[in-house]
Amino acid sequence: MKAIYYSINSEHPQPRKIRQVAAQLEDGAVIAYPTDTVYGFGCDLTNRKAIDRIYRLKNMSPKQLLSFVCPDLSEIARYAQVGDAAYRILRRILPGPYTVVLEATREVPKKLLQKRKTVGIRVPDCPITLDLVRAFGRPIISSSVVDEDGEPMQDAEDIRDRYSRQLDAILDGGFIMAEPSTVISLVDDEIEVIREGKGSVEGLV
Repeated sequence: MKAIYYSINSEHPQPRKIRQVAAQLEDGAVIAYPTDTVYGFGCDLTNRKAIDRIYRLKNMSPKQLLSFVCPDLSEIARYAQVGDAAYRILRRILPGPYTVVLEATREVPKKLLQKRKTVGIRVPDCPITLDLVRAFGRPIISSSVVDEDGEPMQDAEDIRDRYSRQLDAILDGGFIMAEPSTVISLVDDEIEVIREGKGSVEGLV
């Protein structure tokens, strides 16, 4: 069965299409969707079978952790420990092209945790992503869609050609000049830049 292909306005996503995809996520779908950095594979944060499908899609080791998308800062605080200093930084950089590593709360499924109980969380500056996660009502997994060489894919039509039979839905938000997010750890209110990407680190460290 081929994925349902949705062409979605990147600035003003059509609510009907967003609701349709949210309903698919509720049913355990694995999707490809745009963010402000790359196209991502996504599914319900709490659906173990769907998460396993993403690991198989990318031939990932179970030791490799997946990040997830929240709609806003208040939702982040449900899934991560956010100190005062971290909160001030998050207010400054989100929504934006950052993945923030924080200490996890008990709300995070064990499937996404290792010995050190930290999580990577995103709030992308992308109307499609934010509208979708709000409509769904829970965070969604975020893992970059890659080609056979492991390079991020930038065009939803190419993603359809490669992954249509392995996905349930593909959201076409237009061409994305793929650039990975900047990864910042704010565990214990200490700032550490783990990876420099699209998000500027100027003034953070």
